[in-house]
Amino acid sequence: MENHGITKVTSSNNEWMQSDSVFVVVVETLDGEKLYGGVRIHVSSSTSGPLPIQTATGKLDPKIHDVVQNYAQYGAGELCGLWNSKEVAGYGIGSIFPIRAATSITNQIGLRSLFFLCSPATLRFNEWIGSRVIAEVGNNGSFYYPKLDLIATAVVLEDSLNLPGAQPREKSKIKLLRENPNLVGQEKSPFKNLLLDVHYNLQLGNANPLEFVQHKHAEAEEKVYTAI
Repeated sequence: MENHGITKVTSSNNEWMQSDSVFVVVVETLDGEKLYGGVRIHVSSSTSGPLPIQTATGKLDPKIHDVVQNYAQYGAGELCGLWNSKEVAGYGIGSIFPIRAATSITNQIGLRSLFFLCSPATLRFNEWIGSRVIAEVGNNGSFYYPKLDLIATAVVLEDSLNLPGAQPREKSKIKLLRENPNLVGQEKSPFKNLLLDVHYNLQLGNANPLEFVQHKHAEAEEKVYTAI
C-alpha cells in the first residue's frame, strides 16, 4: 500500500497474528519459500473485538456495528488484507483466486456471511461471488477511505454457503473446491491470456463449524451445515 501513497490505515495492525479468530489464506510456491499474495478471514466473535470494517468505518457511520451484529448471530466474518507481490500483478493472485479460496472454506469455519471493504478494483470480484453493496451505511455503501482521495465500498456476501447471487462459473468453482479442498488444476487469469497451475490446500484440520455461531439454536445449526 505504501507504493500507492497509503502509509496509514486505521484498521491495519498486527494484533490479528495472535488471534484464534483469524484464518489466513496464502499464495506461495510449492516449497513454501516464497509468498505471492493472500487474504485473511477475520471472524466476528464475542472475544475477537470489532471486525476491521467496523474499525475503519465505525466513526464515519456507526450503523455498521448493527449491520455486522445482525449477520454475526449466524456466523459472520470479513475478508481483508488482500494483497499480491508486484511480480505476479495481473494474474488474479491478488484478487479473484484468494477471494474464491477463502469463500470456499466458510463452510468449514461456519460462516454464513462475509464482509469486505472493497477498492474499486476488487468490487467487481465480490459481485462475481454474489456480494451486495451495503447501501444502508456510508454514502450508499461508499466511504472516503483510507484517505480522502480514495473510495472504499462496503459489501456483504449474505449467504456464503449457498451463493444464490453468484455467477454460475464462480459458484461452480467454489463448489468444486469444497468437494475437493486439495485440488490440483489450472486456473485462467482474469486479466492475462494464460493458464496457471494451482495446487489448493484448503482442508482445515481442527475447524469447528459451530464455534463462531452466536445464536445457537436448531435453525442456526441447519444454516451452518447447509451448503452447496
